[in-house]
Amino acid sequence: MSGKITKEEEAEMREMFEKIDLDHNGYISDYELGELLKDAGHPQPGYMIREILQKLDRDRDNKISFDEFLSIVKELKGSQVAKTFRKAINRKEGILAIGGTSELSSEGTQHSYSEEERYAFVNWINTALEKDPDCQHVLPMDPNTDSLFTTVGDGIVLCKMINLSVPDTIDERTINKKKLTPFTTQENLNLALNSASAIGCHVVNIGALDLKEGKPHLVLGLLWQIIKIGLFADIELSRNEALAALLRDGETLEDLMKLSPEELLLRWANFHLENAGWQKINNFSSDIKDSRAYFHLLNQISPKGTEEDQPRIDINMAGFTEKDDLKRAEAMLQQADRLGCRQFVTPADVVSGNPKLNLAFVANLFNKYPALTKPENEDIDWGLLEGETREERTFRNWMNSLGVNPTVNHLYVDLQDAMVILQLYERIKVEVDWNNKVNKPPYPKLGTNMKKLENCNYAVELGKTAKFSLVGIGGQDLNDGNATLTLALVWQLMRRYTLNVLEELGDGEKVNDDIIVNWVNKTLAEAGKSTKITSFKDKEISSSLAVLELIDAIQPGSINFELVKTGRLSEDDKLENAKYAVSMARKIGARVYALPEDLVEVKPKMVMTVFACLMGRGMKRA
Repeated sequence: MSGKITKEEEAEMREMFEKIDLDHNGYISDYELGELLKDAGHPQPGYMIREILQKLDRDRDNKISFDEFLSIVKELKGSQVAKTFRKAINRKEGILAIGGTSELSSEGTQHSYSEEERYAFVNWINTALEKDPDCQHVLPMDPNTDSLFTTVGDGIVLCKMINLSVPDTIDERTINKKKLTPFTTQENLNLALNSASAIGCHVVNIGALDLKEGKPHLVLGLLWQIIKIGLFADIELSRNEALAALLRDGETLEDLMKLSPEELLLRWANFHLENAGWQKINNFSSDIKDSRAYFHLLNQISPKGTEEDQPRIDINMAGFTEKDDLKRAEAMLQQADRLGCRQFVTPADVVSGNPKLNLAFVANLFNKYPALTKPENEDIDWGLLEGETREERTFRNWMNSLGVNPTVNHLYVDLQDAMVILQLYERIKVEVDWNNKVNKPPYPKLGTNMKKLENCNYAVELGKTAKFSLVGIGGQDLNDGNATLTLALVWQLMRRYTLNVLEELGDGEKVNDDIIVNWVNKTLAEAGKSTKITSFKDKEISSSLAVLELIDAIQPGSINFELVKTGRLSEDDKLENAKYAVSMARKIGARVYALPEDLVEVKPKMVMTVFACLMGRGMKRA
């Protein structure tokens, strides 16, 4: 269909364009195009991306404007470039269109969602929460209907799924479970959204109302992020030392630690395929469509009866020679079912090479049957395997919740080219000159590190213009992954982001620590509360009573003081109070990233963010 484009199509194109335009500067760059194709399961080498860009770029400015994008879609719909583009942006197989309005078009736009994802997520949730007494009113859901979109509307299932992915994120005592009203439902959805943000989900454009109304593309987008975080939690060297078995000749643990969970899963699958004498795969989409790699993978990882607690399971390879792709996929999934791993994909999802659902299928296989042995190699420096600190995790989750691209899996490694840091500057309203000062990936083979270092130097330069305290911090420190100095910059970014929110609420008035402390004490006193704080280092904060009373001052009657421990408190008592305080803060609408332990140990930086977020909430209510 060449020639004219309807208004609905133009609105859809605009939405696609904005999804690709990661830095929201109104243009698509080679980096953004590469990310889009990668996310859609069609990764392309750098030269191919540049070739596509050249064909699309009419005015030769090395980027694509929306008008160029639109004219190309009109003209080249039959060509290979357009086919790749369409396929990447909008996989139409099994995608349902939902009419809805948006700011882009008064006539309404179409949001697409995938039936396959709905089917997969419903089955996963049904299994995961099968025995949870608080979910019996909505489970099991029928995967063939839209019941998922009404089920999430009261927030309970979302809260439970968050706790499954990252245990103890939400204090169960704060979930409203009985006789729900529109107000208590809204509280549950606030709690779910703010907690999802705290574990690193990108929820910037999702509101409680969207979830209450069950908007399919937003519900599925949020659920995928929550499920993926849970699936990937243990695909990380410091949490699973046996992954060191995947080291190749000449590699160090440090090299392996740089890999993303997706890259580790691919390497894991190929490790077992090599042992089976089968060819390696390059992706979980086109390369697994015939199910043959999966047959070999299942055969390699199935229990061999050598462990006491795992009886032997022999994989039946008879389906391997089946001529029909769908029947072969079904035979393979029947074998996966014998391992208790028939999750996420149907035969059709395997044959169509659905990248998202196949990734989930493989991650679940890894979590149940890694079939790896930790190498007893004296050359390996196991001392490198310190897990991330709470502070590092909080910073990483904060960045990911803002939608930085690529996702930050390893704080220092993933900031070494400063691309994420530069995106964070934009979030705090510091202008970034993407066209003239930033080297974007993919980097050339020769001089890669120089390009990254130039970005890091520019990141430090921007910090100085933003009046950050960067004494002794240079671009080389970011590029080297120097932990102390990288954290010093990241903290200032997070602090500025937090203060910016308050300044916007306060009509641009500057905010500092003293102003926040004074506001906290004034609000507590006006509500007749007995607690007060002297600073964010005040040891009294460790009981969390000041936080709990402040929440009750902001939303009177919200705290159940029968649950609050007072008097001489043990460390366990303090932690119980802190868990309750953090979840209650999120429940009344404060986007708190800090962890309960930060309150108990009175970590001043994180304590500041808690009170600042509550101040923001209080100012909104005033």
